[in-house]
Amino acid sequence: MSPNGLTHPSYRRTFIREWRKHRDLSLEQLGEKLQMTASHLSMLERGQRGYTQETLEAIAEAVGTDPASLLVRDPSASDGIWSIWEKANPSQRKMIVDIAQVIVRRDEDRNA
Repeated sequence: MSPNGLTHPSYRRTFIREWRKHRDLSLEQLGEKLQMTASHLSMLERGQRGYTQETLEAIAEAVGTDPASLLVRDPSASDGIWSIWEKANPSQRKMIVDIAQVIVRRDEDRNA
């Protein structure tokens, strides 16, 4: 409950905090990049304040990812495919795609 006795609405979970920490940024540092107060940013992170597409795009640019990743991807999940992808160089990424396509095709052939 807020100090004025009103409850905050709860918004969809995001990974904004995880991305900020992944990039070693404090609330103040990221807020400064976004021209947003640390308090406002904290409320976004905790789901106590809604966001716009414009806000997501600005945050994504500031933390070096895409807006969709702020909503669906925890960068600290070391076992996630995206964590592997992010570490790979362009030639390794091509190999990852090639290998994944072989695996999917083989599975499709088995189920046909």
